[in-house]
Amino acid sequence: MPRRSYDHFCTVSRALDVVGDRWTLLVVRELSSGPRRYSDLFADLPGISTDVLAARLKDLERDGILTRRRVGPRAATAVYELTAAGLDLRPVLAALSAWGAPLLGERGATDAVRAHWFALPLGRAVAELIPEGIVTVHIGETAFHYLVTATGISHHDGPAEAPDLELHLDLAGATEVVMGTRSLTEAADRQFASRTD
Repeated sequence: MPRRSYDHFCTVSRALDVVGDRWTLLVVRELSSGPRRYSDLFADLPGISTDVLAARLKDLERDGILTRRRVGPRAATAVYELTAAGLDLRPVLAALSAWGAPLLGERGATDAVRAHWFALPLGRAVAELIPEGIVTVHIGETAFHYLVTATGISHHDGPAEAPDLELHLDLAGATEVVMGTRSLTEAADRQFASRTD
């Protein structure tokens, strides 16, 4: 099936030709912290149909945003991960996250939530707390970690082996930090102090 296009000679239009379909950037969000299996993607994208997810993955692979590789015994499981071009979308997601933070509002009764969805918006607060280093954040049973360098910040699945700082938040605290009503220092239980002190 040929890709739909806005047919505008414009850089924003060309970018949206690739990532502007419904669910596309949310698939990229799910892959921005590391590789995922199809079943993981489907579980963490409540509301997406299997047909739409399969189509978005196929389109993103065709456009060079992600790759699919086989792993496990007899290569039975497909794992999807972002390419360099896909990883280049991280700052776009971070900017959208920052722009959308004031729009978060109260959680609706039907709103799905996953703790790892807070990884992008919490990144700004983590970078303000520690200018360089590795920080693990736990929200309930979910853990992810950040690598903060002079050139930027990235988040990754799971806890880091030897973080400089480890923080524990509940979902309400994470929400308050994202919305700017509470600082990360106030909301987090620090498991151990920064090794850079």
